[in-house]
Amino acid sequence: MSKIFSAVLTISDTRITSNDVSGNKLAELLEDTGAEVSVRRIVSDNLEEIRDLLISIADRGDIDLIMTTGGTGFASRDNTPEATKAVITREAPGLAEMMRLKTADKTPTAILSRAVCGIRGKTLIINLPGSPKGVEECFEVIRPVLGHAIRLLSGDTRHS
Repeated sequence: MSKIFSAVLTISDTRITSNDVSGNKLAELLEDTGAEVSVRRIVSDNLEEIRDLLISIADRGDIDLIMTTGGTGFASRDNTPEATKAVITREAPGLAEMMRLKTADKTPTAILSRAVCGIRGKTLIINLPGSPKGVEECFEVIRPVLGHAIRLLSGDTRHS
């Protein structure tokens, strides 16, 4: 995978830097693929705060990939999918569909995920669950296509 400049956003009312285990796991997985984690943030489950942060990072122009962890479930404060839908211009439903499908055998509650994936400008935004196990399982599903997706968004449409 060529160099991907990424952001990791932990969406939580309770996480802080010292206990951001899912954000740490996600950053580690990205770095293991050769991606550079240029931005790390923890933001509350407030829909407007999530939306505004997604917009500000995506619109910078130097971030290829924003991955969120948390806020994708059924709880009343789980606002990540709605915030993501508010900022993307095109959906990438196959990513979320495959994450749910491929992880449900190991984790039956994976089918409760409301995760959304989509594109804003040249930035891919992917919602992941809030648990380190969920982050790892979902990341492994999409890892093989991340490089190709980012190349396409950068304008490189050659087929290999």
